[in-house]
Amino acid sequence: MRNLSQYSKEIAIGIVPVALIFLIYIGLPPAVFVMGAFMLTAVFLFMRTRGGGLAMGAAGKKVAARKPSFLSFEDIGGQEQPKRELKEALEFLVQRDRIEKLGIRPMKGILLTGPPGTGKTLLAKAAAQHTNSAFMAASGSEFVEMYVGVGAGRIRDLFKEARQQAIKQKRDSAIIFIDEIDGIGGKRDGGQHREYDQTLNQLLTEMDGIQGDEDVRVLLIAATNRKELLDAALLRPGRFDRHIQVDLPDKTGREHILNIHARNKPIDSGVSLSKVAEETFGFSGAQLESVMNEGAIYALRDESPTIGMEHLSRAIDKVMMGERMDRETTREERERVAIHELGHAIVAESVRPGSVAQVSLTPRGQALGYVRHNPQADSYLYTKRVLEEQIMIALGGAVAEELNYGGRSTGSRGDFEHATGIVRTLIESGMSELGIVHPQALTQEMWSKENAAILNALTEQTRTLLSAHMETFKQMLDVLIQEETLSGEQLRAHMKQLAA
Repeated sequence: MRNLSQYSKEIAIGIVPVALIFLIYIGLPPAVFVMGAFMLTAVFLFMRTRGGGLAMGAAGKKVAARKPSFLSFEDIGGQEQPKRELKEALEFLVQRDRIEKLGIRPMKGILLTGPPGTGKTLLAKAAAQHTNSAFMAASGSEFVEMYVGVGAGRIRDLFKEARQQAIKQKRDSAIIFIDEIDGIGGKRDGGQHREYDQTLNQLLTEMDGIQGDEDVRVLLIAATNRKELLDAALLRPGRFDRHIQVDLPDKTGREHILNIHARNKPIDSGVSLSKVAEETFGFSGAQLESVMNEGAIYALRDESPTIGMEHLSRAIDKVMMGERMDRETTREERERVAIHELGHAIVAESVRPGSVAQVSLTPRGQALGYVRHNPQADSYLYTKRVLEEQIMIALGGAVAEELNYGGRSTGSRGDFEHATGIVRTLIESGMSELGIVHPQALTQEMWSKENAAILNALTEQTRTLLSAHMETFKQMLDVLIQEETLSGEQLRAHMKQLAA
């Protein structure tokens, strides 16, 4: 049987003359009908161009179920603690009888939080394979509409369809994954965002409606990298019962991730993924995957049958700073960039001997040159002296320009932003002259005054340090400009020679 919508044209053609005859019969002017029909048509066309519809208790377009590609927890590296916590939480779906005997309330929601690229979405996909559950995935942005009620209707449809899919697949549980949940779960400020509020309210209602005695048990897994923006009603126990932090991997985790992404690649026998892991401190899983992929691309460009250490080294530089640029610079600019980078390198070698790996004048991304440092041990706590040394290294380029040219350039802008960020950490950690103080208790004037005092003092220390190495600038400048790169060993040998 054909749908009623297939007869829409025939129905419209039949209604129009009948309505005109009826209006004439009752004495009303036909112009009223024509004007009304025109207005309804205009509204209909406007709604179609906007891609939406009036939410008259319906959800508009339904959220399409997205089945995950096969992925197991063994395929995810560098997140051992989050995997253990997630597996434990999933036991509520796997071992229902044992959980009921112990009187444990069924878990309703799991929130995965952490920086971008750390594997939150991958963990949710692996959870679907770990449990014999129906799986549906959506993004928070899919529930946001300008028409009140549409987002709430889509939430209802999502939970309803998850239960229906579980019944259809003859399973007793379903997992719903909502990525970037901050799109619908943000804090309610009492404003006029009725659509956002109704969508969040509907989500809260659905989570409250997940009872332990239901035939199909539904578990909501959500991911966000901005947990602080979520509404308190969403974060409370009884809704999201578990908050699992998915952080950046440590060295062991990074090596595990690199080995996973090296499975399908021809790696040269001389490559040490452990060394690559050391050089990629602070990299996320997504960045590490990119390193391996870019390394393979560099091997392809060189027509090499295997991926060598030099390819991975160039890949690390690209992921950190961007692709190498073919910029034509003047002799004066190249000399200034060389002086700037030598300033960074000399300060780094002075406060942290053996830390410089390479000084390069190769433009990458927005940088005209850079200093690459040797890998250090992973650190998560920093003393005042360590932070001050980082500030001095950041200021070394600008101070070197002042000593050699009498002034600074715009190339120091990024260094200053980095230095002021570290100063903020010093103040907020109670390591400044202000002592232990709440950041909100400081006025803008107090912030500026303390920031200037710290930076001025460290700038003078940096100036004193570099003034003692003016001969190093003179002798290493020509070498760096001619060869475009200067190894850390060359710099250390020359500094040691001058010190003798």
